Formats: sequence, C-alpha cells, structure tokens
Amino acid sequence: MALQEAGQGVHGGGCICGDCPHGAREGHRRAVAEFGARRDELASGLGLPLQVAYSEGGSRRWISDELTESARAVAERSRAAGEAWLIRVWRRTLLVLWGWVALVLVAQAVTAVGPGWTASRTAGLATAAALAALLTGAARLHREHGGLLAPVVGEDNRLSTSRAVAAAWVLFAAHAVLFLAFRMAVPASGADRGDGLRQGLADGLGLAHGASLVTVVAVTCLIAVVVRRVVTVRILSQRLQKVQADRPHPADLLCDDAGRGSFTDAQYVLVSISALTYAAVLLVRGPGELPRLPWGLAALVVVSAAVYLAGKYAEGGRPVVLSVVRAREPGDLDGPIRTGDDIEIRGAGFVPPGAGSPDRLARMTVRIGPVHVHVPLVPVPGGFTNPTDTSVTVPVPVEVEPGRVDVQVVTAAGSESNRVTIEVTD
Repeated sequence: MALQEAGQGVHGGGCICGDCPHGAREGHRRAVAEFGARRDELASGLGLPLQVAYSEGGSRRWISDELTESARAVAERSRAAGEAWLIRVWRRTLLVLWGWVALVLVAQAVTAVGPGWTASRTAGLATAAALAALLTGAARLHREHGGLLAPVVGEDNRLSTSRAVAAAWVLFAAHAVLFLAFRMAVPASGADRGDGLRQGLADGLGLAHGASLVTVVAVTCLIAVVVRRVVTVRILSQRLQKVQADRPHPADLLCDDAGRGSFTDAQYVLVSISALTYAAVLLVRGPGELPRLPWGLAALVVVSAAVYLAGKYAEGGRPVVLSVVRAREPGDLDGPIRTGDDIEIRGAGFVPPGAGSPDRLARMTVRIGPVHVHVPLVPVPGGFTNPTDTSVTVPVPVEVEPGRVDVQVVTAAGSESNRVTIEVTD
C-alpha cells in the first residue's frame, strides 16, 4: 500500500520524466478528453442537477461555471505539460548539437582519406567543438526555459521568427570567424607555413570580403530588436492583443498566434534559409575568408526583413463593438431591453488569436454600466456558440439601473473595446 501511494506521488499529473504513462503530457491528454466528453454531455442536456434543470438562465449559468472549472483544470495540466516539455527539450537539443559535432568529425575523417589530414580540417573540427561547448554552457544556464530555445522564445512563450532568423545569422557569422581564428592558431606545414598565410586569413576578415554578410547580420538583429519594441508598444496601447501560449511549437516560426499560416513570417524564413544555404556553400568553397555574399542576395534579405517588419505593424487591432441588440428567442415578443433580458453584442476582435481555448473564453467580461458580467460559455458538440469573435451574448443583470448605460467588452487579453450606449427600461 505504501509503495502504491509512493508511486502515485512520483508519477502524478505533474510528473516530468516523460517516460511513463502518468507523465504531464499524458495527464494533459486525459484532461482534454474528459473535458470534451463533459462539454458534449452538457450540450446534449445531460448531467444537469434538478435544482437548475427547469430554469433556462440558471441552467446556462450552472453549465458555464461547470465548464469554466473544468477548463481551468485542463489549463493547469497544459501548463504543467509545457514546463515538462521545456525541461526535456534542452537535453534533446544538446544531443542534436553534439551529434552535429560527431557528424563533422566523421565527414572530416572520410574526406581526409587520400589527401591526408590538414590544418584546415583541424580548424574546422575545433570550431565545431568550441561552438558546441559555448552553446552547451548557455543551454545549461537556461535549462528550465528550453536550453538553446530560450533566446528565440518570445515573451508570449512562442518561438519568435525574428529572433530565430537573427540567431541563425549570428551563429553562422560566429562559425566563420572562429574557423579563421583557429586556422591562424593551428600550425601549418609546407607551402602554407609562414606569415603569408596569416596575412591572407586576416585579410579575409576585412570589409572587402564580409561587408554584405555584416550588413545582413546587422539588419536581421536590428529587426529582432525593433519587432520586440513594436509589439510591446502596441500591446500597451491596446492596438495589439496577445495571449500566452502553453509552450513553443516549431509552427510558430511560420504561423500567427492562432496557428494560421502567415505570409510575412513564411517569406522571411524562406528567404533567410535560402541565403544561409548560399553563404554556407561559399564558406565551404572558400574557408579562408568571410563569405562574399552577392549584394543582390543581401538586398533580397533586407527587403524580406522590411516586409516582415511591415507585417508586424499591420497585424492586430482592438476589439470593436458595432451594435448591441436584444437577443430574441423563437416565439418571444419584440420589445425594449429590460433587466434579465439577453443582449447580443456584435462586432469584431472579441476572441484574440490564440485565445480560443475554453479557459481563455471564460475570462471574457462585458461591462454594462457599473456591473461586470462574465460571458457564459454555451456549449455545442465539438465547441461553443458563445462567445465568438464577432458576437457575445450576455444577460442584463438586475443590478443594472434602468436608463442609459454603456456597454463595453473586455477580452481575454485585457483589451477594452469602445463603448456603446443602450437604453434599459423597467
């Protein structure tokens, strides 16, 4: 019995070992399945207590509260799974990193058959090992935040396209410079011996060789800094809605916060990968100097970065209320808005990208005069009919005094919509 209880304590829902069926990831999957089954059951009218079954308003509120509690439990499991994933992934990135060093060693050894081992091969292997050692130290310092992924994860816990592209160019430039440094430090023999080799390697670091590469690195790093500033300012001014993700996903590099493909992000990544591939080929063919990127290719990367930055300025927006009407059930009479009636708020931007999960939907609030009304979750099999991105339905509570009152929507991201005045009668 004691062993069984101990096993449950070790392998509970917060387990992060990742190797047992009771781990955080499995616990999250089980919680999602249970929530879906409960939502579909309530949507079919089953499972309602007798005390609220005969009251439409009471049953709707009870269902919403029940689903909200279940959604919070799912969100807690999701956050636990995300934290466990970050702890696991930093070790996997190290395996990939040192696997790359082993691949370089094998490639150098295979190509050395016949020509023999040279100082350039020693410098190449030393560069890969030194760069891997530096990255390993950095990953260990940030092991709780994903290791090597930590510098490219944004404040919203998603992979940042601008940071990832800038990091790729910085790593490439660092690899090229380290190779030249090790090549100068490794003793040469034969015709390569002497000050002429060192002078040639030093000249390879001049602007005549690397001006275009320096330009691309500077532009991509500047874009990463500017994008972070732009996003922060737009969030604080409520011109952009952002919600936290549970964990980073590779698709974040090509998609927006809602998981839809983003043209600006995709073209930036595609152009950068193409340019990096070309630069890597130049470095392999001429390892004694910084790659001379054609200025046309450098200009293409700059244009792609400018398009990406313009897309960041254009995305997002505040929630907008266009109209407020009295919600009418089939067979109900037309009339003015009274306390206890449902009102339908029509507009746009009520559900920010990435805020479609039930726990985020439950955080939406409508301010009717001085009263804050939490938006009820109305389930249907497979989803919810309320709230949506363009419509929110809430009851007018009895605490609202008759007369002219303002209606305002507060989204899960904390953004407030414009105010629309309605008339509430007795």
